[in-house]
Amino acid sequence: MSNQTANYEATMIFSLTSGEDAVNALLEKFKNMIEQNTTIGKVENWGKRKLAYAINDELEGYYLYVEFSSNPQFPAELDRVLKITDGVMRSLIVRKEAV
Repeated sequence: MSNQTANYEATMIFSLTSGEDAVNALLEKFKNMIEQNTTIGKVENWGKRKLAYAINDELEGYYLYVEFSSNPQFPAELDRVLKITDGVMRSLIVRKEAV
């Protein structure tokens, strides 16, 4: 079962402190990474939103939501890159159950 594809959804929150250009660069970086390694379903730019609680003294973040299908190895790599990238405040990748 290791080579079968599964459906995932990823939500990413980017910091706004470095400005709009930095947010756009992060959006492009992760959209391109996902496009090159998966079959993309839905992509939604939720934009600037107030956070439920402060993260690193920030009260707002830029949200990106992506649904995709891939092999099980890619979400782990995406998560690794998200964790080491400056400007990424939070991220969550969830495997969706087949309906």
